[in-house]
Amino acid sequence: MDHVAIIYKRARPEAAELASKLASWLQNRHIDVFCRENVGSADITCDVPAIEIPPENQLVIVIGGDGTFLSVARFLCARSTPIVGINLGGLGFLTEVTTADCCRELERILAGDFIIEERMRLRVVIMREGREYFSHSVLNDVVINKGALARIIELKTTIDGHYLTHYRADGLIVATPTGSTAYNLSAGGPIMVPSAHAIILTPICPFTLANRPLILPAHVTVSIEPEGQVRRLTLSCDGQVGCALTPSDRIVICADANPVRCVKTPSVDYFEILRSKLKWGQN
Repeated sequence: MDHVAIIYKRARPEAAELASKLASWLQNRHIDVFCRENVGSADITCDVPAIEIPPENQLVIVIGGDGTFLSVARFLCARSTPIVGINLGGLGFLTEVTTADCCRELERILAGDFIIEERMRLRVVIMREGREYFSHSVLNDVVINKGALARIIELKTTIDGHYLTHYRADGLIVATPTGSTAYNLSAGGPIMVPSAHAIILTPICPFTLANRPLILPAHVTVSIEPEGQVRRLTLSCDGQVGCALTPSDRIVICADANPVRCVKTPSVDYFEILRSKLKWGQN
């Protein structure tokens, strides 16, 4: 491994400081380093800035939190470059390495003591007036909901062309197993091991309590059509980029062909992170 990229959380001096130290640490091991502050920002817009990470980089190190990791995964949506995340706080579901352990874990990675865990993504497409209007890849979730007004929306949902239901709810989350511990979890959805292959449908505060979360196989195509009064309805991808919806839109969601490739060392235990984040077994 002789080319490594470092992307660090913007507007955080401690992130810039750690990035500089790691860049020097890698350069002392004769590794070329591409180091940049993250430019991604959460905004419902189709025009999102991106960092052009040079293709010769064999690893991308993300310094920040899970939001920074999601934006870097977006920059690499068409590439197979592996990613490892360093969390500035404690532990993250995506940024799994702590700052205290980062040099030790990077030593292991440089020595080849790691595995690649593939995490499925979703591809979401908005069809408008018979044409593709918007297309995006997501690692966590696609969320359809209203703006500031708390009104129930109605979403006709089909699976592989077969009618499923009309969701009447505050919104709908379509999540990956990786995203199962994000908004999906807050809305009462199930937790799934992130390496699993599945699509989760979780209504947000459904009007009918019988509308429960549903786990679907990864090979299906989910089609969603807003019905009734559609005003200020938005679709967001990983909470970072999205699009305002119109009454004629049809949202098509399926598994993306390009998974995210996460670097895992033997000392990183997903279930330990799960226990820590959710405080299982703590009084």
